[in-house]
Amino acid sequence: MKLKKLLFIFCFLLCVSGFSQILSSSVEKKTIALGEVDHIVVTINNLNNEKVSAAPENELLPFHFEEVKDSISQTQDVYYRRIEFAVFEEGKFTIPELEFKVNGKILKTIPYEIDVINTAQKTDPINDIMNNKEVKLEVTDYWELYKFYILAAIAAVALIIAVVMFIKYGRKQKDSPVVATNQTLKELDSLQKKKYVETGNYRSFYVELIDISRKFITRQYRLPADVLLTDDLIDLMKKNNTISQENERVVEDVFLRGDLVKFAKTFPDKETMEKDLASIRDFVKRSSKDLEFENLRKDV
Repeated sequence: MKLKKLLFIFCFLLCVSGFSQILSSSVEKKTIALGEVDHIVVTINNLNNEKVSAAPENELLPFHFEEVKDSISQTQDVYYRRIEFAVFEEGKFTIPELEFKVNGKILKTIPYEIDVINTAQKTDPINDIMNNKEVKLEVTDYWELYKFYILAAIAAVALIIAVVMFIKYGRKQKDSPVVATNQTLKELDSLQKKKYVETGNYRSFYVELIDISRKFITRQYRLPADVLLTDDLIDLMKKNNTISQENERVVEDVFLRGDLVKFAKTFPDKETMEKDLASIRDFVKRSSKDLEFENLRKDV
């Protein structure tokens, strides 16, 4: 009876081993020279049409192991993978357990330790394959050697010149008094077309009118009108003397009235609103004379 049990267990183990996958691996050399090509082979048997999953080609081995060639082949029953590699640093390096997944089961190789040595000696002679020759280079040869550096230098110089020209002329053109004046006049025309005067929407009218005027003073006269309070701006204009007295009076009158309207302390009529719009428009047109006078004063 005991013999039958042993026979049964032996047959069972034989059947299991016959249908289970068997992984084997081997490394050609455990000691290699710097840069010498070695290889590791991994074989899995008894696949029974099962698919093997592993790291993709040239990505199985860890850092330090430079994979030269990674070849994979698989039949119905056998998976075969041969990886040729080289190491370019001296020392001991380990190929860890490499994992392969078959039908949800993880199979692992054993780890291998590779000893990398430098076989070169300081006393080894260095022999040239052939004697050195002196070659005379022509102009075309120098051009072929250095043309990319020359072209890059020319491109860099051209770029610098283009940037300087843009800063010197392009920006001036964009910020010129004529451009600022024309742009502001268009904004004032757009404000008039909104019919704030006709509908009696005096608050929106003065908010936009003063906002347009502040931006214009900032661009045209280089004064921080966009951040200063009205009283501070008026005081700065009088001390700066860039804006003529006539234009100062227009700005002071319209800006002070706009503040009163904003805080509902005054309610201007239609004629006052039309007059203020016309006054700001005339101020914008006259601004070029202020700048001409300022330039003359600087020259003197």
